Amino acid sequence: MNKALPFLITMGDAAGIGPEIIAKAFVESPEDLAGCIVVGDVAVMRRAAQLAANWFKRPVQAVAELSSLADRPSVPPHCIGVWQGCRLAAPPAYGQISAESGRAAAECIVVAARAVLSGQARGMVTAPINKEALAAAGGEYARFPGHTEMLQAQAATFLAKPVAQVPVRMMLANPELKTVLVSIHVSLREAIEAVRFETVFETLQITHAALSQVLGRAPKIGVAGLNPHAGEGGLFGREEIEIIAPAIAAAQAAGIHASGPFAPDTVFMRARAKDGQAGEFDVVLAMYHDQGLIPVKYMGVEQGVNVTLGLPLLRTSPDHGTAFDMAGTGRADAASLLAAIRMARSMAY
Repeated sequence: MNKALPFLITMGDAAGIGPEIIAKAFVESPEDLAGCIVVGDVAVMRRAAQLAANWFKRPVQAVAELSSLADRPSVPPHCIGVWQGCRLAAPPAYGQISAESGRAAAECIVVAARAVLSGQARGMVTAPINKEALAAAGGEYARFPGHTEMLQAQAATFLAKPVAQVPVRMMLANPELKTVLVSIHVSLREAIEAVRFETVFETLQITHAALSQVLGRAPKIGVAGLNPHAGEGGLFGREEIEIIAPAIAAAQAAGIHASGPFAPDTVFMRARAKDGQAGEFDVVLAMYHDQGLIPVKYMGVEQGVNVTLGLPLLRTSPDHGTAFDMAGTGRADAASLLAAIRMARSMAY
């Protein structure tokens, strides 16, 4: 990948904290934002820049409109370059769900994804969207629960494949721990049913392929069990014996450095990198959403980064939502967005 290409940051829902934390990131850490272009609405980003200026008590950061990514070299230093990826009649009221904001957020995601897929950018970092606003937008966007599914559909179209043939997984990471999930946003009952040989094995394959590119070697994958004590030899459930262990064995036969299943209440501690010392594993494979996310988020949401694995494009995002209750106050923290930008740079190849 050409290192001169930009990273794209989608503005997220214009009524939430996404535009604000982007503007703050440009002020707080201009070196991290060098070469980054915002895909959003210029008027929304100008409002966000004013909000950041008021918070930091400094002059407003200039916002320059780009008609295309080809205009990027013309963006002056210390200026927020915005590629107009959507059109809003006016910046929406803070903290209010609207179909217009949902549509604009979705349009920015699609524009950015297509640019990355076509080789015009190195990767994309997505500010938070609101799922209700996305549903209210109607049309093609209403069928997507969130970023992951929308990006998966864009990738499938680009690759000329059915969506089912572009499997993706969610990884949540911070400097101390990485975890990949077998299932994501489903009920706990459905999550248990999703623990099948095929899904566990496929998750191991996706994790191995993605992190091998980042680390330059095969990652050490520790696999969590589903049940307490990883089933305690079948006393507390047989999923480990009948499903998870066979999937690990198949992965090992395919050259994947996976081990387990381990007791879920200790495997994350074993994987944690602390005080400059690497953990026993590079990543933990968790069987369902909360099993994997609670340990990472407990270490600090401000450092958490969501990474979508399995896509033919690089996508990271901060580990928080639109925070409508905080939008427009100037109090939103840009730390997780900055962590997502740094993660994207570290993963780009």
